[in-house]
Amino acid sequence: MKRKKKLFGRIGPIHLIIAVIAIALGMGVYVVGWRSPVVDAATFRIDSGAAVSAVAARLRAAGLISSSDVFKAAVMVQGGKIQSGTYDIPARASTFRIARMMARGDVASTLVVIPEGLTIRQIKNLLLDTAALAGPVECDVADRPVCHLHDGDVFPDTYRVARGTSRLAVLELMRRKMASIHDSWNATGGHAPKPLKTWNEILTLASIVQKETPKPSEMPIVASVYLNRLNKKMRLQADPTVVYAITGGLGDMQGRALLRDHLKTPSPFNTYTNYGLPPSPIANVGRNAIAAVLDPADTNYLFFVADGRGGHKFAGTYEEHQKNHADWRAIKKFRNSKSKPVND
Repeated sequence: MKRKKKLFGRIGPIHLIIAVIAIALGMGVYVVGWRSPVVDAATFRIDSGAAVSAVAARLRAAGLISSSDVFKAAVMVQGGKIQSGTYDIPARASTFRIARMMARGDVASTLVVIPEGLTIRQIKNLLLDTAALAGPVECDVADRPVCHLHDGDVFPDTYRVARGTSRLAVLELMRRKMASIHDSWNATGGHAPKPLKTWNEILTLASIVQKETPKPSEMPIVASVYLNRLNKKMRLQADPTVVYAITGGLGDMQGRALLRDHLKTPSPFNTYTNYGLPPSPIANVGRNAIAAVLDPADTNYLFFVADGRGGHKFAGTYEEHQKNHADWRAIKKFRNSKSKPVND
């Protein structure tokens, strides 16, 4: 007992006061750090190079944290640095949580969905309409590959990027992904079905296939039709190439009908007036269209026409094709008659 009293006596009143203050401060920091002043979800932007103290002051002024010092201490525990970007701060987010988000770079993200079969012009318009992205789609100084994009250069896909990402950066992601697919093709030997020889020819035919059918199951058959026609030295006579020609590379008639006179449009892309493939792709293609060209179906088909159900009827002879075409005309005539108002 005497030993215990002596040990207790060494602590003294001053040490007890210090201990109580330390505990109080610790509890205060804990309470302030976990108690959230964030009533509604908010968005907060940190510019590149911003100091932690400046960000803490801005957060405090915006009512997103209760203490700048607690925020800075929490960031210090996370490594002492914060990352630039746009952050979605949820309601009731604590100071500790906000500090962790900014230290880890858990920036707000957005999905950019690029459908297959769009042209570069259409993709750029889509990116311009995506409010979560920033910046132009054209380069001020044309010193990078992304500044010289052509149809076939980018890979349509769904891309998750940080909100506020530049539109040129998204285009560069798409360009690099297509470049990696090209590299993979080269690495496997660069095989192409006869009479195709180059990657440009593969993508060009794939772009026509992509525009002709939305069905992955039909793409190898459509690819076989065009390969058969190429091998027989027949014109491809693909309507999408005419659309590309008469729209100046936009690839969208914007509600206008494709007329018989359009098939005479003078252009190297018009496969009604020229033999062989167009000089380059008429759209940007996905994996299914590329795979269809590299591994086409084994058919003797030379023609196809819409079947009225979202697909196509295929034929190996012109006579059979004429019958299929007559069926399609009958379907269109019936649909048009059903859409006309009936007079009483």
